[in-house]
Amino acid sequence: MTMPTVLRKFALTVHLTCSVGWIGAVAAFLVLVVAAMTSQDAQTLRACWIAMDLIGRFAIIPFALASLLTGLVMSLGTKWGLFRHYWVVFSLVLTILATIVLLENMQTVSYFGRIAFEMDSADLDGLRGGLGSELLHAGFGLLVLIVIQTLNVYKPQGLTPYGWRKQNETRNPAPQDAAT
Repeated sequence: MTMPTVLRKFALTVHLTCSVGWIGAVAAFLVLVVAAMTSQDAQTLRACWIAMDLIGRFAIIPFALASLLTGLVMSLGTKWGLFRHYWVVFSLVLTILATIVLLENMQTVSYFGRIAFEMDSADLDGLRGGLGSELLHAGFGLLVLIVIQTLNVYKPQGLTPYGWRKQNETRNPAPQDAAT
């Protein structure tokens, strides 16, 4: 079953907006990590952790969940299907993994964001400790999101076994029962 054209275009617009928003929010997060790593100013370090927590909770997580949901809607409501093409399956798996890692990592970001909000500016060592991990998470996360976006733009060929079966069913429909 495919969606009507107007609904499909609307769903695609929402999906692309959420997906690109997720990439942009992760890029902004990465900029804050680099700013925090290179700054010697205590207030800048604190502000970066607080901002990373806010961007994570109110931009990255909502965009990630919306991208996952709208991606499912798009795959189920279009000719591509959820399990017919390898690129859709890979996109889905990478999106799920990226979302799980994000949700796990946001606990750490929120922890450091709370510390940054509550502490005085004298103790910076505690805040600097988590930045290396955040650089890795944000950098690798951005790379994964770009891979997903590339798969969705280029749509490499390759049907899954399920896709082959469905394609053969479409080409060679089962004979109708003579009694009906």
